[in-house]
Amino acid sequence: MRPQRPRDRRSRLLRYLQLYGADAPPVSVDAGQVTLLPDGPRFFEALFHELATAQCLLCLEYYRIRPDLTGTRFADLLVAAAGRGVTVYLLYDAIGCHQTPDSYFQRLRDAGITCLPFNPLSFRRGIHWFDRRDHRKMALIDGRIAFLGGMNIGDAYAGLTDEPSRFRDVGFSLGGAAVPALLALFCDIWAFEQGKRPPLPDCMTASPDTDAGDVTRVTLISGGPHQRRSAIRNAFRVAMASASQELLIANPYFVPGPRILRSLLRAAHRGVRIKLLLPARNDVPLVQVVSRSYYEPLLKAGIEIYELERQLLHAKLMLIDRERTIIGSANLDQRSFHRNFEVNAVILSHSFATQISQLFEHDFATSRRISLADHDRRGLGLKLLELLLQPIRWFL
Repeated sequence: MRPQRPRDRRSRLLRYLQLYGADAPPVSVDAGQVTLLPDGPRFFEALFHELATAQCLLCLEYYRIRPDLTGTRFADLLVAAAGRGVTVYLLYDAIGCHQTPDSYFQRLRDAGITCLPFNPLSFRRGIHWFDRRDHRKMALIDGRIAFLGGMNIGDAYAGLTDEPSRFRDVGFSLGGAAVPALLALFCDIWAFEQGKRPPLPDCMTASPDTDAGDVTRVTLISGGPHQRRSAIRNAFRVAMASASQELLIANPYFVPGPRILRSLLRAAHRGVRIKLLLPARNDVPLVQVVSRSYYEPLLKAGIEIYELERQLLHAKLMLIDRERTIIGSANLDQRSFHRNFEVNAVILSHSFATQISQLFEHDFATSRRISLADHDRRGLGLKLLELLLQPIRWFL
């Protein structure tokens, strides 16, 4: 088979995006510089520096905020920003932050910060809505820089806990026209929860600067339970369908469902090399059991599966042909496809992809490869449990 040229592959990707993204068209922007933040220490160092120097507006959206050292430092920086006149909005998921005492958020409110819990438990909304969560992790500073990825606010993400309980996660920052596009997403979900958009200060009227010499094309994919078809899942399927050589995937909660499974198998059958990095341990044990129930057809198709043992995998990454990267908050599970608000970015950058490739190579080299024989030896009890859990896969 004649290998596709890069331009052919990009054209094919755009056609698939147009086909699958009809319900929620992706937003393609020139993002200026995109910087990979490959672990918790470097992510929080960069984020906290920007919070400390913010001048106008902070819009922060997180699924989980823990009241530990990292969470306290985060709160201190927000209070200090509000004290120097910065407008601060904090949107946090009510269930994701259920272990965080209200006194944490009351301190922020007392400092003049507008805090909004997303979808708190309310019988008025109905039980069916209780399962809809805001799973995004996003910080927008002064309309000029944004931080995205899989990291919540907490010591386990920042690398301050012991290694077995530490999350292996990845984030990134970007600027340019991506920031107002993300600000629009933030304002939309704020209005979705509160009924009106947050007023923005006058200092936000200026257009973002984009260095013409350092421009990266980024496509933002937002998803949520309001969509008729899952834009997040469709973007993953687009990536798998457009791959011609290699797919590298890292995901902590792997419950892909039949469509993603078919996309993976089809890619493998047309000769694409596929390597999956999945967790050896999981903070949600039921997900771990159900995830392994997918291993057999994948292994039989020649797909390589590795399990990360030294840390708790939390990164959500996909690298397509070492050219394009999908990175963000969404997992390869039904919750991210249908019931969570999520945001991913498709980054078309060879230099960024090279850095992601190096991360994968290190993690694969320090993980355990699972063979079909290994999987068959998992024991009758686990096999029966996998069968018993099949009916609830959609809820995980």
